[in-house]
Amino acid sequence: MEQKRTAIVTGAYGAIGKAISEGLASKGYRLVMVGRDESALRRACDDLVAGTGNKEIDWRAVDLSQKKEIERFAQEWKGPLHVLVNNAAATPRNRQETPQGIEMQFATNVLGYFWMINTMSPHMENLKDARIVNVASYWAGDMDLDDLEFTRRRYDNDTAYRQSKQANRMLTVAFAERLKNRNIAVFAAHPGDVRSKLSNNLGYGGWETPGQGAATPLFCATDESLKGKTGKYYSHQQEERCSFSSDHQAVEKLYSICSGF
Repeated sequence: MEQKRTAIVTGAYGAIGKAISEGLASKGYRLVMVGRDESALRRACDDLVAGTGNKEIDWRAVDLSQKKEIERFAQEWKGPLHVLVNNAAATPRNRQETPQGIEMQFATNVLGYFWMINTMSPHMENLKDARIVNVASYWAGDMDLDDLEFTRRRYDNDTAYRQSKQANRMLTVAFAERLKNRNIAVFAAHPGDVRSKLSNNLGYGGWETPGQGAATPLFCATDESLKGKTGKYYSHQQEERCSFSSDHQAVEKLYSICSGF
């Protein structure tokens, strides 16, 4: 009998994260929903159990801006992991720092992905069709590798967000190269324009439903056609060229910087 597939979704109670979680639960995955807000996680988990009939849905409160919390979560993880969807993001309107002094968007949106991949990938090694999906965005750019935390530039949450999404796409390539010999595929996905707390913080609305926004991340996480592929960026369930990924020197510099935290 084939082993039941297990998935983690971070930022699992936000508009898109919950829709991704619902899609995986509906496909019969054993699901663990991860995020910072315990009460929001509990409500979202209860909603999905009731809505999908899948009783193998659980949650864990983890602050994705905190390396030690992520490491503790990984150490306590039992059993295999087939799919990791990095989706959690913060978009504070004013520059904020974690208790460790790291700018909040960089800590959550970039290092959170980096730390989750580093700590959870050992649970994914050499499983059948293991996949990591980094929820990125077409709204990407403005990266300054010498000022990733806006200590020199004036902080603007939109600029910081665009930079973090560029970083997600670049780190997808860096990890795809490093994990291919362990049979773990890594993809980046643009989720669509959905009205959410995140988009409202950036001053945008959104015209797509959460389900539409979740479609491409779910495609990357589950579609049979992507078996054997890795390191690609997808939008509207189609592979798209990513100009950021082709700058190997910048990709490696970013990876090296993230490794220092």
